Amino acid sequence: MELHAPGGPVAVGDAIRCSCLLAPACVHRAAAATLAPIADAPATALADAPTSAPEDAPTAALADASTSASADAPASALADSPASAPTDTSDRPSLPGHAQPSRPGPAQPEVPPPSPAAEPSVPPPPSTEAPTPTPTTPAQTAAAEALWQAAGLVLEAGVDGAGAVLQAGLLRAAHSARLAALPRPAAAAIRTVNGLRAARAAEPDHRTSELADALKELLATAHGLRHPGTPEAHAALRGTARRAYAPGGSLRLYGLFTEPVLTSTGHAGVVTWTADAAGRLCTVPDMAPGGPTRARTAGDRAVRMGDTALTHRDLARAGLVVSGAIVPADKRLGAGRSVRAAAATGADWTDEPLAALWSVPVAEQAARALATGQDLLFLDVTLTGVAREAGGDCLLAECGGLTVRLTSADDHPELAHRENLALLATAPGTRVRAIARLVPAGHPRAALLAVGLPTGRYDLGLDRLQRQDVTPRTPPTPTPASLPEPAPIPVLPTPSAPLHILRRRTEQMVVAGRHALTYTAPTRQHATAPRGTTAPPTTTPPDTALLRAVGLSTAAELLDALRRSAAERGRDGFGRLGAADTDAFARVRLATARYLDEASIALCREAWQT
Repeated sequence: MELHAPGGPVAVGDAIRCSCLLAPACVHRAAAATLAPIADAPATALADAPTSAPEDAPTAALADASTSASADAPASALADSPASAPTDTSDRPSLPGHAQPSRPGPAQPEVPPPSPAAEPSVPPPPSTEAPTPTPTTPAQTAAAEALWQAAGLVLEAGVDGAGAVLQAGLLRAAHSARLAALPRPAAAAIRTVNGLRAARAAEPDHRTSELADALKELLATAHGLRHPGTPEAHAALRGTARRAYAPGGSLRLYGLFTEPVLTSTGHAGVVTWTADAAGRLCTVPDMAPGGPTRARTAGDRAVRMGDTALTHRDLARAGLVVSGAIVPADKRLGAGRSVRAAAATGADWTDEPLAALWSVPVAEQAARALATGQDLLFLDVTLTGVAREAGGDCLLAECGGLTVRLTSADDHPELAHRENLALLATAPGTRVRAIARLVPAGHPRAALLAVGLPTGRYDLGLDRLQRQDVTPRTPPTPTPASLPEPAPIPVLPTPSAPLHILRRRTEQMVVAGRHALTYTAPTRQHATAPRGTTAPPTTTPPDTALLRAVGLSTAAELLDALRRSAAERGRDGFGRLGAADTDAFARVRLATARYLDEASIALCREAWQT
């Protein structure tokens, strides 16, 4: 929203500009005009205003009131002013018996009177330039402090102790953050409350890792806004409540695949991924409140863009010509009134321009995904076997000399991901062109989204593979009875990742609070050391000792710091335990989460390079 007021007050309606899709007929302009205070009228205008008007000329009064932006300026000054256009008032009614004020007064040339020749005026297009970041206000700092304190109490209590009182405190802080224009930390607080409720209700789709990520986001944004920083850094921490759309001109898009989406906020739908001739990715979403049923069926809905009748399934294998496109920063295409779209022919994954996506080296794709957040990988793989892990089986595939673990993108039983992955596991040696999403780990790992087989292209979340789709078309060579049977598919263990020790402790802390980190060393019975000898060494927790043994000294120090901050509690004058220091505990927890993120990214980048 932008208010153009060079002279102080907003004089015309076109000075209120909005960058949304419905502008200039959106309600945001009306809301801004309603909330803005009314400018004070000059005293001379109030003195010369008529005390009464004829009952038969209400329209004339409104017309005379709008003929000049400055009611106290003389008519001759307005007529002779070079900043004003000639005005023809011969066809306008006037108040009988009332003349224009002739008393001189201070003129305001910077707000010229509107010209009838320019009516109706066309509002200027929304500015595509990014607004200048503003410093954080004291009210926003106070709201961030309230979020930090509420998050610290939740972190100390854990899921088991975060009942209605702590949840209400966090929701109150989130509401204050929204009022203070802090949408990003407020959204993280809402996700944290939803995760707490799902965990306490034992919902089947709850994931402790998702709750830990939401709490980490809340702590990081609130902590950054509490301390001084550059306006650019604080603007990123505050976030934006609404995407800024920019004109994208004409686009020629080619469909890639359609992905079903289920969110923790109660929304569901599909997102269709497309690419233009230069290989730039854009998405066409269809999200609305709903559950797994909507995610499964939204692919058969028509794309809400222009007059095209393509469904999302059709668009994944066809093309689209868009004129007047509206493209935000996240490349999620908008569907405004000015957007025109028509169906066009698509391209196969083996044909240009889509084939260029698979020509980029895998290591370069992984580095780009870690640096920019564009986490799609385009892989040519050969299925080799199955690996058994604690969370379930995953596919092993050979890709450019790397052994990549392909996992399910979503384990919900109403989606087809897990079933299709199990069917692909029965066809070792199959050559597959795949689209996957990078999963940061200490080994090459990706979530499988779509595959290209000899029988066609399949979206693994919506389409269900059949046995004939993965069975080789050429019959296998018969094996003589004298030859031994082929060896079974190898089952490989999960590669060793020492960081999982620290990550497991942080997730346990999310569930049980600070009590999950209290460690009591086993008592050792020993004789008193003779004089001149050293005392027996203090017992070290086994997980800390293991981290130091593999060279992760920083991880070991952070784990020790977590335990110390969890155990430190002061005492009052009577020796009674006082309140715990939630601020120090939350700061160490945030430092541990940041270390895990950076270490995981570094290990993942190194794994895809080898």
